[in-house]
Amino acid sequence: MRPFEVPTRDDVTEQNQQVFDDLKSKVGFVPNIYATYAYSRHALARYLSFANGKTSLKSKEKEVINLVTSEVNGCTYCQAVHTQIGKMNGFSDEQILELRQGKAPFDKKLDALVKLAGEIAEKRGKVSESVLEDFFDAGYTRENLVDVVVNVGEKATTNFLHNVTQIPIDFPEAPELAVR
Repeated sequence: MRPFEVPTRDDVTEQNQQVFDDLKSKVGFVPNIYATYAYSRHALARYLSFANGKTSLKSKEKEVINLVTSEVNGCTYCQAVHTQIGKMNGFSDEQILELRQGKAPFDKKLDALVKLAGEIAEKRGKVSESVLEDFFDAGYTRENLVDVVVNVGEKATTNFLHNVTQIPIDFPEAPELAVR
């Protein structure tokens, strides 16, 4: 396969240059995956709007979904990024590994969430009745369910982009799991 190079600011449209500048001012740099979205005139802004949209889920819950979805989809880039963001949201290294494995024995509510998100990703939305029932029994609502599905889809988009392009990972790599 022809390797994908990470576009620089000079390689992208004026609209994407503005997004690069905004990212650099907020994050300190333009992550390679975002730069890769900029191969398209519209995809970067469209994706960022999608990813940063309002949700009923807390940041920590979004990271639970991001970690398990990235693991299911085998995206080493997103595993690396969300390992770092997971730590920023208070998860320990051990908890992050457990979440990537699709379990959260340290928190009953997050356990129901990670199992649901993992099944949505693995089974393309055809979740078991028991997993869905456990999700609602843990205190989640139908609004939360819709937001979980949207979050899985949003993360899968980036997972797929990296899996296709294999652009370099510009975060500390996440440890490999022995088994999922």
